[in-house]
Amino acid sequence: MPPSASAEAVVRGYSDALRDGDPVTPAFSDADSIVTFGISESLFGGADIAAAREKQTETAEKWVVESQGLAVTDRDECATFADGETMAWTATGDRHRFDSRWSGTLVERNGVDDPRANAWRFVTMHVSAPRAL
Repeated sequence: MPPSASAEAVVRGYSDALRDGDPVTPAFSDADSIVTFGISESLFGGADIAAAREKQTETAEKWVVESQGLAVTDRDECATFADGETMAWTATGDRHRFDSRWSGTLVERNGVDDPRANAWRFVTMHVSAPRAL
């Protein structure tokens, strides 16, 4: 993912990286306290999230990721986001498609010396697929 000056650009860059089949791990904090909840998984800690996202990049293809109305609120060193996303991908020969809801929190890493690095990183991410009751 290319470096970004804003939290919104990191969220959009994450969707672009999924769509393009690029690694998404650089968008996540590597802290042990990070958590992501996906449609079918719960991941705790930077190492587990990195391993799962690397496997996802290797095994999933033909991504469709379409935002339905991204909202990002930036509050100094913390940002929140929410979006409805149409997402689809192919893995192990099966096509998956969901109308999903995304939300989460990013924090800004102060003192980032590497201009190639994103200053903003996800520390929580929740992706769910609503079902009618």
